[in-house]
Amino acid sequence: MTAYQSVARVYANVNQSMQREYWDYDTLQVQWGVQDNYEIIRKVGRGKYSEVFEGVNVVNGEKCVIKVLKPVKKKKIKREIKILQNLAGGPNIVGLLDVVRDPQSKTPSLISEYVNNTDFKVLYPKFTDYDIRYYMFELLKALDFCHSKGIMHRDVKPHNVMIDHEKRILRLIDWGLAEFYHPGTEYNVRVASRYFKGPELLVDFQEYDYSLDMWSYGSMLASMIFRKEPFFHGHDNYDQLVKIAKVLGTDELFAYLDKYDIELDAQYDDILGRYPRKPWSKFITAENQRFVSNAAIDFLDKLLRYDHQERLTPKEAMDHPYFDPVKEREGYDPSAPIVSSGSTGNNGAAPQNPGRS
Repeated sequence: MTAYQSVARVYANVNQSMQREYWDYDTLQVQWGVQDNYEIIRKVGRGKYSEVFEGVNVVNGEKCVIKVLKPVKKKKIKREIKILQNLAGGPNIVGLLDVVRDPQSKTPSLISEYVNNTDFKVLYPKFTDYDIRYYMFELLKALDFCHSKGIMHRDVKPHNVMIDHEKRILRLIDWGLAEFYHPGTEYNVRVASRYFKGPELLVDFQEYDYSLDMWSYGSMLASMIFRKEPFFHGHDNYDQLVKIAKVLGTDELFAYLDKYDIELDAQYDDILGRYPRKPWSKFITAENQRFVSNAAIDFLDKLLRYDHQERLTPKEAMDHPYFDPVKEREGYDPSAPIVSSGSTGNNGAAPQNPGRS
C-alpha cells in the first residue's frame, strides 16, 4: 500500500500562482532604515532568536516595538521580513514599520507596531466566556489571512498573541518561524513550542501544512475553556505525544500513523502504553463549567484531531456556531472585507511594504 499523499485542503497552490519573488525570500534586497530614528525604552521580552524592547520613534514620538535579532542565518532574517511584507495590512497581523541595522555590529532589528499587551497568565483568567469567543474569532481572522497568502505561522501560542484588552485589539506576532507552503515539501519538524506542537511534528511527519496552526490554536482554546494552562503539559517532545495520546487515545494515534505510513520512533516503545480516548466532558469542573458549552466542545473536538486533514480550516472554524454570539454582537458580515480588531477603517495596520525590495 502506498502512503497517503498529504496536501493542504485549502490554499494549496497560492505560492505557485504568485511570481517567484513573492515566496523566494533568498533574493530579497533589504532596504535598511535609519537605526537612530528609534530609541529603546525598556525590555519587554526575550526569545531564542531575539530580544524585544518597547521603543519610541524619535521622529514622530510614536511608540513601537523593537525586536533585536540574535545572530542567525541571513536567510532566516530575510524570510521573516519577506513574510511580514507580504502580510502587511492583513487583519490582526502585527504591522512591520521598519527594518534597521546597527552600523557597527550589523545586528538587524525589526520595528513593529506597539500593542499595550497584558501577559496572558494575568489576562486569560479574567476572561468571560464571551471574551474567549471574541478573541479566538479575531485570531482566526489572522490565521485565515496568512494561510490565504500561502504562509504557515508555525508558532501559534499565547506568547505570540498580543491583546490590548482595553481596546479589544489582538495581533498575531513573531513570524520568525513562519514559512511559505509548497505542496509536497518536507519541512523541519523542529518548529512551534512544545505544548503547542501538533502530533505531526512529534511523529516526525514533514509533509505538514497550514493545519499545523489549527492544532496550536485548538490547544490554546482547550487551555482557555478548561482553565488548564497548558492543556497538554509534556516534559519533553516524546512525553508531549504521550500527554496527547492520553486524551485522544492510542488506537486513534495508530490509525493516523497507518494512514500516512508513519513509523514511530523506537523511543516511544517504552513510554507510550495504551489509552482509550477520554471524553471532553471529563475535563469539566465547577471552576470551568461556565466556559464549556456543547458548542465549545464540538468546536474543540473538530480542531484537536491527530489527522491534520480532518482539522477545521480557519474559514470553517469561523463558521462554527461557537462564534454565533460574537457575530450577533459585533454585527459580523461574512461577505464584507475582514478588518482588524479595534480597526479605525484602515485595517489597523502598518504602512504597506516597509523595507520594500
